[in-house]
Amino acid sequence: MPWVETSVEQEIVQEKGPPIFQRIKDYLSAGISAGRWKAGELVPSEQALVRQFGVSRMTVNRAVRELTAENVLTRRQGAGTFVAPQKYQATLVEIRNIADEIRARGRVHHSGLRLLEQDSASAVLAAQFDLDSGAALFHSLIIHFEDDVALQVEDRWVNPACAPAYLAQDFNAITPSEHLMAVAPLQGATYSIEALPAPQDIAVMLAIDAGASCLVLRRRTTSLGRVASVVTMWHPGALSQFTGTVG
Repeated sequence: MPWVETSVEQEIVQEKGPPIFQRIKDYLSAGISAGRWKAGELVPSEQALVRQFGVSRMTVNRAVRELTAENVLTRRQGAGTFVAPQKYQATLVEIRNIADEIRARGRVHHSGLRLLEQDSASAVLAAQFDLDSGAALFHSLIIHFEDDVALQVEDRWVNPACAPAYLAQDFNAITPSEHLMAVAPLQGATYSIEALPAPQDIAVMLAIDAGASCLVLRRRTTSLGRVASVVTMWHPGALSQFTGTVG
């Protein structure tokens, strides 16, 4: 049966679940993540995607345009659309591995894994990940030590689409940051930092008094057009400070 371009109205009627342009974005992102198309390589042309998905050129163009704006793809006039280089230095913030920071100070890092499981996204988490409520997420809870002093409680949620082997990792040997940097190229991040009193469970893990001041860093990272990770990191206020440079 010959392919016939459908109208926008027809596409809206046909859509069930994610919009068709999002399905095209997911198809391209998944192919890049799986290594089907590597950095610098051509992805299928818009016309090829039109034929494959049976949609209008406008729908495909939106998917490609959004991935280009998200620095997943790059367009070259007259040459086509390519996988954009994934450069950590292109992000606005520096993501550092706590184990490397501790070792740089000449100290010994070790960690204590408290939780590693698959769970369902609450409404709040689903909104942070741009997923449906109840969607599957990976969840880890880890205490990081500098020598024998508890320096951080890392409460992390991870999108399985970005790190499918997350639950199989030995987080006594590597940190979640190390794994995610390897499998989910960093695209961007947002932060918030605030001072909060330690709730009872956090106080026990940090070996401080309940209600003692903590510096709490919340970070949301993206990779290949998806939210990859949402993490809350608790630090004992008496032992912690955040530093950085701009420019």
